[in-house]
Amino acid sequence: MAAPAIANPFALPLPSKYRLRTTSLCFPPSAFAIFPLTNFSFHHKFANNLLFLSCRCGALTVNADYSTSTFSDSGIMLFSLFQEMGLSVRETEAILDASAALRLIPSESIRSRIQFLQSAGLYGAALSRLIAKRPDVLTAEEIDGVLSLIVNDNDLELKGKIEPAQIERLLNATDPRFLGGFEKKLKLLLQFGVSKDKLVRVLNTVNLTKALCLRSFEEMERMLAFLQRFGGVDLIHRRPAVLNYDLDTQLIPRIGFILELSGGDEAATTTVLHKFPFILAYTVDHLKDHVEFLNSYAGLSSEEIFRIVLVYPGLFSASRKRKLQPRIDFLKQCGLSSQDLYKFLMKAPLFLSLSFQENLANKLVILVKIGYRNRTKELAMAMGAVTRCSCKNLQEVIGVFLNYGLTCDDILDMSKKHPQVLQYNHESLEEKLDYLIEEMGREVGELLSFPAFLGYKLDGRIKHRYEEKRKTLGEGMSINKLLSVSVATFSIKKKKKKAPEAPVSTIHDPNEKEDLELQDSSIDYSTQHYQLKAMANDH
Repeated sequence: MAAPAIANPFALPLPSKYRLRTTSLCFPPSAFAIFPLTNFSFHHKFANNLLFLSCRCGALTVNADYSTSTFSDSGIMLFSLFQEMGLSVRETEAILDASAALRLIPSESIRSRIQFLQSAGLYGAALSRLIAKRPDVLTAEEIDGVLSLIVNDNDLELKGKIEPAQIERLLNATDPRFLGGFEKKLKLLLQFGVSKDKLVRVLNTVNLTKALCLRSFEEMERMLAFLQRFGGVDLIHRRPAVLNYDLDTQLIPRIGFILELSGGDEAATTTVLHKFPFILAYTVDHLKDHVEFLNSYAGLSSEEIFRIVLVYPGLFSASRKRKLQPRIDFLKQCGLSSQDLYKFLMKAPLFLSLSFQENLANKLVILVKIGYRNRTKELAMAMGAVTRCSCKNLQEVIGVFLNYGLTCDDILDMSKKHPQVLQYNHESLEEKLDYLIEEMGREVGELLSFPAFLGYKLDGRIKHRYEEKRKTLGEGMSINKLLSVSVATFSIKKKKKKAPEAPVSTIHDPNEKEDLELQDSSIDYSTQHYQLKAMANDH
């Protein structure tokens, strides 16, 4: 008796154009070898232990152009090929169901595309993930154009330089139809001034889908023309992610806000973007919130705020509630007026971003121990001076002074006159103190009247001037007059061999900053350091 007809639960869906007419048949297991099946699924019928099959036979025709033998061979090869890649039967069936075009393309073409993807660095699990999510990477013609740029030697010199993970993200997130014009846009970046070696970093950093694929060539031209006003290619080199932003809704409003804050000064705005390109990641609301806070709470004008931003644009990375407000409160409690706040932040803007628990609190304890009184302007000034050195270096500096016979009161007096003494590199201090005592024959107590001595370079200024003047003035010359006079004046005196003139001011020549000893050499004072510290503490 024939088995009853049942619905076919195994038929794979295809577009109506290529729909196969399949019939669910019931065969005993001995009949398996009779039919050339492409693939099959099965389960046991509990009542009579017969095996139900959903089969595709070589006698069936897909349409007038494709013979079933081709279809059958392709299907078998695809199953074999995908399973070699590590895909399960279920995953393979899902891929074939999702992309009917795979059944109509010769298996050798599919194999060739897979090898192309492997040449781009996609292997194993990464390749399997990509094909499972985007089967069209095996069929779309646009893929070849992108892969050719990445894999083959050409003018762009990208072979082997684009990270496989970046290629996977690009192909995963981008509909193939948006990959057209990829090469043309890359060449536009080169015409704009992006160098070939920097192009690799740009491509490995940006969101390729946003930056290149979803943006038309004309839109990209317009964006690059706008950025040209504000550093252009240098801005892209420093922060490639700027290409991810939308011109009309992100770049123009954000740069426009900074430009307005600067009073329309494009050069100053460019400087801010160059120092801290990450500022473009913040919304206009975020930037405006910080400016309004400094204006209303700290009493700073827009012009003063921009001058601080020009020195330290990383202040926008500091949380208003967790960083800015508590630190402004501290400075106010120390008696600083709005004008004092402005001067303080111009000299020590990093104070706004440093961690309280890990940095500022420890420095406060040290300063109070050497004699600073809480909630005083002197304490605020000292805190400003030590923001740019580590807690460890500050402790070492105090230790050096104590080891050379100075008391905490002496250190307090020196630092009030010249707060920078607390931030100098402790190893450099030891060398200068040794030279002062052993070579110059002076007492360490002379530093109390002229602590700025410790700020000059030992080899570049102290030794040179001492050796020159010792020949004519002997050993008893004033270290104040020896070091604080400008280079030009010292050179004139050297030529004319004049006697010492009246005492000069200890204020340093602003044009001679390069002669001052750097502070703690273990600290990076660049704006990039500021932004990383700020981001680390806020995010």
